[in-house]
Amino acid sequence: MADAPHPLDRRTLLVTTGLVTAGTAVAVLPGAATAHAARRAPETLAGDPFTLGVASGDPDHQGFVLWTRLALKPLAEDGLGGMPDKTVPVRWEVAADERFRRIERRGTAAARPESAHSVHVELKGLRPGREYWYRFRVGSHVSPAGRALTAPQPSSFGSPLAMAFVSCSQFEHGLFTAYRRLAEENPDLILHLGDYQYEYKKGSYNIPGGNVRDHEGPETVTLAGYRQRHAQYKSDLDLQAAHEAAPWLVVWDDHETENNWAAGVPEAGSDTPDPAAFRERRAAAARAFYENMPLRRSSVPDGPDMQLYRRVRWGRLANFHMLDTRQYRDDQACGDGYKDCAAASDPKRSITGDAQEKWLIDGFRRSAARWDVLGQQVFFAQRDNNSGPAKVTSMDGWDGYVASRDRITKGWLDAKVRNPVVLTGDVHAHWASDLKADFDDPSSRTIGAELVCSSITSGGDGTDSDPATHPFLKINPHLRFYNNQRGYVISRIGKDEMRSDFKTLPTVRTAGAEASTKATYVVEDRVPGVKQTYLRPYVSAKSESRADRDRIRETIQNETDRP
Repeated sequence: MADAPHPLDRRTLLVTTGLVTAGTAVAVLPGAATAHAARRAPETLAGDPFTLGVASGDPDHQGFVLWTRLALKPLAEDGLGGMPDKTVPVRWEVAADERFRRIERRGTAAARPESAHSVHVELKGLRPGREYWYRFRVGSHVSPAGRALTAPQPSSFGSPLAMAFVSCSQFEHGLFTAYRRLAEENPDLILHLGDYQYEYKKGSYNIPGGNVRDHEGPETVTLAGYRQRHAQYKSDLDLQAAHEAAPWLVVWDDHETENNWAAGVPEAGSDTPDPAAFRERRAAAARAFYENMPLRRSSVPDGPDMQLYRRVRWGRLANFHMLDTRQYRDDQACGDGYKDCAAASDPKRSITGDAQEKWLIDGFRRSAARWDVLGQQVFFAQRDNNSGPAKVTSMDGWDGYVASRDRITKGWLDAKVRNPVVLTGDVHAHWASDLKADFDDPSSRTIGAELVCSSITSGGDGTDSDPATHPFLKINPHLRFYNNQRGYVISRIGKDEMRSDFKTLPTVRTAGAEASTKATYVVEDRVPGVKQTYLRPYVSAKSESRADRDRIRETIQNETDRP
């Protein structure tokens, strides 16, 4: 790769990513020589290096990951943020109060040019079920402060959890106001379910009315390009506010690399159609993703391979099974898109791969949590868009991998999982669904719930509507809710129920829009499925008489990321 003349294997990358493991004492840097080099490096920089903000992630009952990346010129074309070609020592502090009067931990990490001056600090030995505040220093420059939390003791339920989930933030399609409004909700945990950033060059993915702002640089293919694109997104102050508010659990979907890729297969019409070139592209995307996310050392990539599926336990209250439905899947059946496709039911096909499927089902068997939550990317429930005998479904979602879905649901039924809930992004609209033992039989047993968040910006403003009139809900009675506005979902998880507010914004084209609740759905303990407790009335500004086929076409177009 032209911008990475010295490719790094996983072992080397561990040493060059500024990773620090901090226990009950001061930080331990990976190697005395590198620690000495960090101490010797000058701290004087030409400006504020904290232009990309701060973040925390992957909490457990003893700690969490702290992240920052130094950049003087975030949009520098080489992807290195205008930083000098030298290691920069970064001091960090963790406090028990937001004024930093009670410092609990402090240390120094090395921000190295080989890792785009990113820093990951893994903290251990903190107290369970507590709030903490953290910040970084380089010379006289001090970063914004972030808030993080540790999970409860494994044997404790802890307090009710305010958990939010988001997806699909196409920078060009709107302002990140939804991230700001989410930060104002003061959540305890934020799940990002993919499409954190998009690969397209300026002008290649436009929305009606025109894009609100533009991407810098060409379509992301190289390491420099992915680093620059992540920096452009991270420069947004609304996104920074959401990262400062709470720890995140992140997984990728397709656009962090390329639209609708599947394992080693690029999308049709890819800029990198050659398998070797696509493998290099995946390696660049994975490395940039790690450099720009608050992930643990277990996720340091090895070339194009990256361990992202993992399990985060929130005491006895919840297990979060974070899935990766891109890296191990079979190619989409029947050429992708919405199809009536017999191959979608092939029992040999998998969206997770065998190892991840086994890991997930084993996790179900061992779970003692009140709630088992799957944080994943693509629609889980069946969505047939044809009212006749044909079954026309999305080949990119779990509908394209029917046997894979059946094995997962059988896994949680056999394990007697108490409350299975699937969280989903990807489709740029809010949905809520009952999960059925047999989707083709409306009277069959309900075996779980799926909650789907809309996009932060992708697709533009969208429109409000009466969900009962949507043809998908008529064809698929297990689908209970739909809304095509931008926003997020915030859930309050307690021992007795999981209550989810579907938040929407009237516009993402102009700054300052307020968020409001379109609907509230509750999943009760030991009662699978969703129950609506609130729906904001819809008042049409004019007479509407669109045919069902037009609304189906609009829904598919809204969720299909093809310029």
